[in-house]
Amino acid sequence: MSRIWRRPLLGLAALALLAGCEQGDFGELNRVLARDDIHDWVGRDNKAGKPISPSNFQLTDDERQLRDLAFPLIEPPHKRQKFGQAAREYGLIRTSASDQTAYANHLMTTPVRSPSALYATLSDDVRNDSSRLPQFFETAGRVIDMDQKRRKSLAYVTQLGELERQDTINRIAENARVIGEVRTSLTYRAASYRFALERLVIAAPSPQAVDAERTLNQLQADIARYRNHPAPTWQREQSLAFQR
Repeated sequence: MSRIWRRPLLGLAALALLAGCEQGDFGELNRVLARDDIHDWVGRDNKAGKPISPSNFQLTDDERQLRDLAFPLIEPPHKRQKFGQAAREYGLIRTSASDQTAYANHLMTTPVRSPSALYATLSDDVRNDSSRLPQFFETAGRVIDMDQKRRKSLAYVTQLGELERQDTINRIAENARVIGEVRTSLTYRAASYRFALERLVIAAPSPQAVDAERTLNQLQADIARYRNHPAPTWQREQSLAFQR
């Protein structure tokens, strides 16, 4: 068996054995299955979804936090707390949010006693995304700032080896991909929420649609604001001492 596939397959086998204890408190992944590097794979695929050679540098605290905060914004909301969650968290099973009808299909086929529950689910998912944006983009602002300084610093590092240079460039590219993936995902998510809300309105008209639309409009406004501006609480760090 190829070494490329051996480790993912072994990982899937191990996670399958632990599938019964995936969920911890409040529907989160059981801590027994969660390692510090659980989301290190985020940002290591190219635009075609194929793995690339990663940087050999250890992730900084902010870089690791960036990936941890990115994952729930990249994974489709209707996939959360489902069977195989551990495999998705570790990147062994990749999911895409590019299908704007998938969320609506899931929502509209969910068995409930009252359509009110569907409106509540939609509103909760939208609010969850909104609540995650400030911390993610605050962290992203710090990472971008330090990567800009890191790139400039390459010109002043003595006896810089080619491997070190490439690892630096690769890490900057990985960080940029993480942020880019989240921005792309948010665009799809907002569109999928809108698509689902429109289907709910014609299938089960309710005054709750007004509140759901207001919540969704706020999410879209937040996404637009963070597209061009850093998080409100973020402040630029001082320049590195050796940077000129």
